[in-house]
Amino acid sequence: MAKSPNQKLKLLYLQQLLLQKTDDEHRLTADELIEVLARYGIEAERKSIYSDIEALQQYGLDVELQRGRGGGYYVASRAFELPELKLLVDAIQCSRFITEKKSNELIKKLESLASEPQARTLQRQVYVSDRVKTMNESIYYNIDALHNAISEGVQITFHYFEWVLDFSAQERICKRYRKDGALYQVSPWALTWDDENYYMIAYDAASNDIRHYRVDKMEHISLTDARREGQQMFHHQFNVAAYSRKVFGMFSGEEKTVRLRCENRFIGVIRDRFGSDIMVQKLDDAHFAVNVSVAVSPQFFSWVFGLGGAVQIIEPDDVCISFRQQLQDMLK
Repeated sequence: MAKSPNQKLKLLYLQQLLLQKTDDEHRLTADELIEVLARYGIEAERKSIYSDIEALQQYGLDVELQRGRGGGYYVASRAFELPELKLLVDAIQCSRFITEKKSNELIKKLESLASEPQARTLQRQVYVSDRVKTMNESIYYNIDALHNAISEGVQITFHYFEWVLDFSAQERICKRYRKDGALYQVSPWALTWDDENYYMIAYDAASNDIRHYRVDKMEHISLTDARREGQQMFHHQFNVAAYSRKVFGMFSGEEKTVRLRCENRFIGVIRDRFGSDIMVQKLDDAHFAVNVSVAVSPQFFSWVFGLGGAVQIIEPDDVCISFRQQLQDMLK
């Protein structure tokens, strides 16, 4: 009797069966493996199953045998453990910039890294209050293009837009391109994540300054032949993590050293915001002071205000005056 054309694929099918059907709580005996292989038109005997599994073990697949009642062969470890996959699923579900469609696609791919029984535990929803998923599918291609530009060390051009209201238009919330639709040309150096949005940090030769742009508001990104500029500024002066700490909500402002008076119970809030290398000074039994470098902006003032008086700006005077002025304007 002629052998099935699938016979040559026996080892591959066996590996696939073990990865899909087994884990430390679900096992398959040699007889069950033979039965499933037969559905693919592949003949197998117990002796050949033993030798095939040994070959897979030598190849690097972590297959173990549990003897006794309910025992059998199973994959004991994988590239990603189940808790790691659950963590990734939760991150995807909670991420605002990933669209619902792309979230489902990514989670489906993550499920393929687990056994089928484990994959069913990944099919869960993570509900976050007022979570809004972006509708912009192009962000994935934007991120890829920006990584390529950074890797190749070249400048990019793009259009940058903002959302505006136009009650005379059919769609009242409309795009409006900045600079009257003219192309931006900058040197990209880093991508960072802040407040659930991706930002590109770049050097702008026209202003001789560091700028940042929301990736989901960039369109028509093109890599140029021009070499990237601003290397000295980024290599010797720039730290992406420190930049993100200073710029509240990614709103720029004049960078200043600000002295804050804080209640002791807010040390965790200050540490989370400004990092673990801050220097604190005791003021009294209930308060400490800390000097931090920030981009002074309405968003920084909003952050201070949101802490309900437990954190106060005490220096410099011009920042204190600006904060009082913003509070007065709010009252009006």
